[in-house]
Amino acid sequence: MSTRKTISRLATIGGLCTAVALTATACGAGGPASSGSAASSVNVLVEAGGHAELAGVAEACKKDTGLDVNFVELPYDGLFNRLSSEFSSGTVSFDVAALDSVWLPSFKDAVQPIDELFTDEAKKDIFPALVKEANVDGHFIGMPAWTNAEIILYRKDLFEDATNKADFKAKYGYELAAPTTWKQYQDISEFFTKDGMYGTDVKGAVETEWLAHVLQAGSPMVLDDQNNVVVDNAAHKEALDFYTSLVKSAPSGAAQVDWAAAQNLFNQGKTAMTRFWAHAYRQIPADAAVYGKVGAAPMIGGSAGVAGVPGPWYLSVPKATKNADAAKKFIKCAYDHNDLGIESKLGLAARISAFEKYQDKPGYESFGPLIETLNGTATATRPATAKWQQIVDTVLVPTLQKAVAGGDSASLLAEAKTKIQALVK
Repeated sequence: MSTRKTISRLATIGGLCTAVALTATACGAGGPASSGSAASSVNVLVEAGGHAELAGVAEACKKDTGLDVNFVELPYDGLFNRLSSEFSSGTVSFDVAALDSVWLPSFKDAVQPIDELFTDEAKKDIFPALVKEANVDGHFIGMPAWTNAEIILYRKDLFEDATNKADFKAKYGYELAAPTTWKQYQDISEFFTKDGMYGTDVKGAVETEWLAHVLQAGSPMVLDDQNNVVVDNAAHKEALDFYTSLVKSAPSGAAQVDWAAAQNLFNQGKTAMTRFWAHAYRQIPADAAVYGKVGAAPMIGGSAGVAGVPGPWYLSVPKATKNADAAKKFIKCAYDHNDLGIESKLGLAARISAFEKYQDKPGYESFGPLIETLNGTATATRPATAKWQQIVDTVLVPTLQKAVAGGDSASLLAEAKTKIQALVK
């Protein structure tokens, strides 16, 4: 499952069809404005949860430029199908499309370069991994609108408890604090696994954490720059072996634990730590057992340094639109007012300065760790292949599920390599 799809479900925001913003449009209705010297409106196709990130931008853009913005919202799968259909037909009903990062390789030939928006100043304010991902075949084809990454969330009340601190130091010989090494993470997970509680979770139903460990171990994830399958190399095995080692400190049934299950476990007070998307810090319900008791720390690094797997979305302009100037004007507005996305329910942005603007404000304590993780030396986006989601669904997740259930990592990765090679050949 893609990052954005997961986040959208967790955030439970947006709707299937909403007439939005500054000019109303029926769901699925509308088309590009007729060509002219100064189009006054732009149609933006978005995933339902993503509209909230752009609503404030639309209002600011209206004030700045007079441009009316019509949003057409679709659920995740419906959005992909709509994009595929209209791009294939050569006739589009939208001027700007919000694209999940994993879709860029699939739609790269249907969207036009927006190189002029990627000034030197702009690139300095966008996380390096996103700048790299937005450049496909030598041209920038999408401006990041929002991004995310996993960080460490932990129970401050448990970590600050005097008895826990004394007992932990007596057993492990150092102070109990937010972990900065994976050995500390293992020790803390082991320590808190008692009396019906667990130190951490293990998410066998999602691949992202394992792949973050792969990056931390110094390898590209699954495919190298030449599209060679490297899923069976030493770094992938090391990462998989470490990930499965945490099963003993996690709730049973790890093979079926996904994002939603892990979030529920943590919010209910069943786990002392979780590696989770940073946006979740601000979405802990007031009636949750852990409300007001949670701390945030950056993702931990390995031999290659800190690494996370970002979850960005990009704004792109279809080649078929007759309203390209207005479309680029809106995308520039989205960059200029990127911090407005933080005021939405999901609360994300893409510019470094947008996160920095809020990081010292109460309630945004997750932003410092998020910035550090996204700026990590080994942080990288997912491989640029149109087959990525198929690789995830049919190979990576099943492989991980078998591994956390006790399967032999070397043989599982060898089998995964054969299957992936067949998909990408």
